Amino acid sequence: MDRPICLARLSDGAESFVASVVGETVYPLGLPGAGQQLSDLLESDDPVAAVRTLESASAPRPLAGLTWLSPLDRQEVWAAGVTYTRSKSARMEESEAAASCYDRVYTSPRPELFLKATPHRVVGHLGSIRIRTDATWNVPEPELTLVLDSRLRLVGFTVGNDVSSRDIEGDNPLYLPQAKVYDQSCALGPGIVLAASVSGAESWPIALSIVRGGSEIFAGRTSVDQMARKFDELIGWLGRDNSFPDGVLLMTGTGVVPDSTFTLEPGDEVSIEIGPLGTLTNRVIRG
Repeated sequence: MDRPICLARLSDGAESFVASVVGETVYPLGLPGAGQQLSDLLESDDPVAAVRTLESASAPRPLAGLTWLSPLDRQEVWAAGVTYTRSKSARMEESEAAASCYDRVYTSPRPELFLKATPHRVVGHLGSIRIRTDATWNVPEPELTLVLDSRLRLVGFTVGNDVSSRDIEGDNPLYLPQAKVYDQSCALGPGIVLAASVSGAESWPIALSIVRGGSEIFAGRTSVDQMARKFDELIGWLGRDNSFPDGVLLMTGTGVVPDSTFTLEPGDEVSIEIGPLGTLTNRVIRG
């Protein structure tokens, strides 16, 4: 298998464009047809071959000086919850009244699925993630994110951060949309690695690091093989009576959750590394 193919949306300040990223070099992909976007490339019958063809006609340029944008254009972002034992335990700790709900959904045939973000609520690599002004207990949630086309084919992977307000959801599970869905509550990136260019996703390691004032204050690790659900299972449930004409990104849940004494603060730097997908880094702001 050749090198992993990483697709990204980048900006040089004057315009944004889709590119293939190889180390510190980018290959702008001149997508044919007016209005073509990243989602159109992902809809190709063979995205790897399509990228190879476009790369061969591309003039490479350095990555330095470019800004990473979120790796989506028209797609919704959905998320699965309580897919790891640690997530189940954390959710039960934060909400005594609803503890049995989280315990049951972990083993239920039907998973927890919810709409996490629309494109304008998503930030890319090195962008700022937001903690709510009305929350006191905020955490990052590192998640392998599946990239699906309109036919729900698994065409790629990216790193995701499902920023969450645990005190709001813990007060009442019906507040989940407010705890999870708000501006800059979702980070994705750096790019999308095409599924056909990598292997072993079911066992990739996941690492979370949080730095405050130059010192690491939290570090945690898990691996995708600790997830209680299979990719096909989550995709199947997501597609029941639901359509995604531009494709969809599906966050698969978290297995790394800081304990109840920890909360994010403005200025914190959150980094998530997953297998061959690279590292997604974001700085925290409030309100």
